[in-house]
Order: sequence, then structure tokens, then C-alpha cells
Amino acid sequence: MKNSLVKNYVIGSVLGICMVFSACKKNKTTPDPEPQDTQNTKQTPTTNRVDLTNDSLFLYAKEVYFWNESLPTYDAFEPRQYSANGGTNLEKYEANLFNIVKASKSPDYISNEPDPKYSYIFDKADKNPTASIPGTKLSVDLEGNGNDVGIRFGYFGPDNFHYSIYVTAVYSNSPASKAGFKRGDEITSINGVTYGTNFNGEIDEIQSAIEGATVTLAGKKGSVSFTKTLNKSVYKSSPIYKDTVFTANSKKLGYLAYARFSNKENSESALTTVFNNFAAKGVTDLIVDLRYNGGGYISTAQHLINLIAPAGTSGVMFTEHYNSTMQNKKATILKNQPAVNDDGQAVGTYFDDDYSVSGNTTTFQKKGNLNSVKNVVFIVSKGTASASELVINSLKPHMTVKLVGDTTYGKPVGFFPITLENKYDVYFSMFETKNSAGVGGYYAGLDPDVEGYEFALGGVMYDFGNPNDDCTAEAIKLLVPNTAVASQGKVGATADRTKSTRLHALGGKSSGEFVGMIENRK
Repeated sequence: MKNSLVKNYVIGSVLGICMVFSACKKNKTTPDPEPQDTQNTKQTPTTNRVDLTNDSLFLYAKEVYFWNESLPTYDAFEPRQYSANGGTNLEKYEANLFNIVKASKSPDYISNEPDPKYSYIFDKADKNPTASIPGTKLSVDLEGNGNDVGIRFGYFGPDNFHYSIYVTAVYSNSPASKAGFKRGDEITSINGVTYGTNFNGEIDEIQSAIEGATVTLAGKKGSVSFTKTLNKSVYKSSPIYKDTVFTANSKKLGYLAYARFSNKENSESALTTVFNNFAAKGVTDLIVDLRYNGGGYISTAQHLINLIAPAGTSGVMFTEHYNSTMQNKKATILKNQPAVNDDGQAVGTYFDDDYSVSGNTTTFQKKGNLNSVKNVVFIVSKGTASASELVINSLKPHMTVKLVGDTTYGKPVGFFPITLENKYDVYFSMFETKNSAGVGGYYAGLDPDVEGYEFALGGVMYDFGNPNDDCTAEAIKLLVPNTAVASQGKVGATADRTKSTRLHALGGKSSGEFVGMIENRK
């Protein structure tokens, strides 16, 4: 049984520099070969670069897309029709991809949404941190690189016409972090402009302002007002928002707030240090805060699972299920995607890989010194996706797992990049993951065992690692019911809460954080 993640695969980030420099090599006058199809009379020779790439998008989808059997024929779909769309070439390809997804009638398509839920394409030349939602560039990428002011903003209120702006997270080592911003700070004006009366009409202006080279933020830290000017800069950031140990009725609870499943260099050592510290302090149960974690590298998710799992856990962790075309070695179009080794040397093509379930089964290999944890509570939200959900689902058959917060995003599928024109990376939904019990398919998300909110009683948003944070307090109650909690020597009561009047998060633009589960092949 082969572990598809232990092989020296390079997991390429969609958020910046890709480590697999694969390209779709085409004849200049003909598109990539079409799978055998009786209705393919419109795919004629052409020298039009955009037509060729639109052809390739559809032809790859017909072989590698997880729901490929639901796609129409080439003649029925006519991918070249999107070459006539207005806008940039990337926008033409995005329109094509969106309609491929729409035609599949799969969970990747959501009625009345402008973009696919999972699949996307991006220009590799764009080195700004980006996410799988087109146009979002305000975050830290999966290599830990930030290029902004370093704030995750949230918008909360009873409706779109009465809302407030809050700092929901601050990225370490960013301009905002160095200026003293904290989760829970309220922003009352941006560049001197006050917002809060028309969310849909104001959000684009807000996004433009906070993505600028310089932004002045006025606000309140508790009862203290402030005005600070931040300059956008490049910085390196840790994926760990906070780690601490709570003591509840003499029981030690380890708490970790984890931002993203960044690459090995950025995440693995940091995570191992945290868990070894938990072991040294006698932690018996865990609270893992993934409320803003949209996923990332599958290999890093595997590492976190192995840190959490009790000693002696063995056997299947999860399996990856590709479509039958790929499993049966019929996705011949992958011969156009070179595979490379660690030195960047070509070692074959993606077609040479094994896409069977048995060839893509990952097993437990316990890591770290924390060996006796039996209970873990995950703090989750609508922004908890993909690799985060993979961790939760993979651990469920092996220990007691509870969720606090809101229903997760619902992304049990992953991908690796298909490169076109040596310029664009396309991330088709390619495989579904299932745990050792054969459970997957959580396209509607994972439901919480206990609801949790961003604001505690009294309308206060507490920082990560504060036991008064509503979700954290509920997690502690699950692990140690009816208890007082000590953290950093400070004791506070865990009170019952009424949640009917809580502010709720408003929709709109993404925070720019990555949503996905990436596996690249070498």
C-alpha cells in the first residue's frame, strides 16, 4: 500500500511561487488530443492561442475533473465560444472553467454564485498572495509570505444596513502586528471614512482602501480610541496565531489556533514544537482552533493528524479517490504535464503516476511526544475548509472528536495543478478523500456539536487563547463540564450564555485566505 504523501511530492502553492514548473506542451496549430468522442466535429486546427487554451481547459476536464462523466461533448459545449468574451485572457478562461463546472451539475457549482465552489485558475505571474476566489489578494500565502498590512477583517451586524468592522485576526510579523493590533479591535473609520450603513454598496470601497499601499485605521481597543497608519509591506509570518495551556479542575487542556496548512518549512517545525510543549506540560485533551483555516498542503494536514493521534494509532488515515478515467490509466492527456524531481529535472509525466485508491492511501505514522490524547475539540466556522476538514474527518474513527462553532465550508475534494501556456495553473477538483471508515462526501460541510459565536456575552470579541472567547469557552465545557478555567495564572468562570442576540458575520468579499487542499505530483 503506497502512501501518496510520503513520496517526495512537491506540494505547490496556489498562493505564490509554484514548485512544479509543468507546462502543457502543444503543437502550435492543433489543440491537445481529445478523448474518443463521436460528437467532435468543431475542434478544427487553429493558430489562435486563446482558442487552443480554451480547448485544453475543456479537454483536461473531460479526463481529470472528478465529475468528468457529467460533462457534455466538445461539440455540445463549444469551449472556443469563450474566446470571444470581453476582458483579459484569464477572464476568458475563468468564464470557460465556470461553465464547465456549471455543466457538470456537481457540488462544485452553486446556483447564483459567480465562481465555482472549488475549481479555479490563476496566473502564475501574479506573485501577490491570492486565494481560490478570483480577485482576493489580502492574506498570507502557503509559504508564509505576506504582502499587505496584516489584518483579517470581519464584518458583523444584524443586517447589511447596520454593521461594524472588526479585526478578527492579525498575522504575525506584519505591520499591524508590530503596531499592536489585536483580534477584537473595532475599526470605526478607514482613511477617515466611516462605514456601516450599506454593506453591499460599501464593501468594494473598503476592500480597495485596505489593500492600498497605505491605510489609516481609526478604532477602539476596548474603551480606548486609537488612530494608526499602516504601510503595506512584505513579511514572513507564522501559521500559528496562538498556543497555550488551560488548567481546568487540574486537567491540562492544550489550545492551538492555526491559521493555514502552509508548507513544510513554514509549518511542521512550528507545530511539532507546540505539541512537544503540550506533552511536557501534561496535556490530556486538545482544543484546535481552525475557525479561519481554509486548508492548504495535504502533507501538512497529515503531519498535524499524526501529532494529534494517540500513540499506537495505525492503519489507514485517509484515501484519495480519483475518477475512473484516471484510476484506469486512461487520462492520456496528462502526458502533456511533465513531472520533476527535487532538482527540477524531468522524470516523466503525470500520466505515469498511479491514481488507484490503493496507490493513494495514506497511513498513520505517529509524530511528536504527545501520546495520550483521547479527546479533541475543533473550533470551526464557514471558513473552515478542505485540509482542515480532512484532519477532522480522518481523526473521527480513532478518537473522540467534537466540533464547536458553525457548519464548515464543505470541501472533501483536492487537486494538483494543470499548467497551460506555461503561465496559468488550473486547479480542477480531482479527487475526494475518505477516512478509514469510508466516510467522505461532506459537501454541505461538517455540522458543529455545539454552536459557538465570534462574540461572547456582552458583545465582546476576545483574542485567540482567551478562555472567555465564546467558542473556546464552549470547547472547555465539552471537555470539562461545569468548571472554572485557569490560563496564564488568571482564573475566570465559564458562564452559561444566551446567544439569541449575537451579531452575525455578513457575506461579501473573501478575506483572501486560501480555500483548498493541494497535492502536487513529481
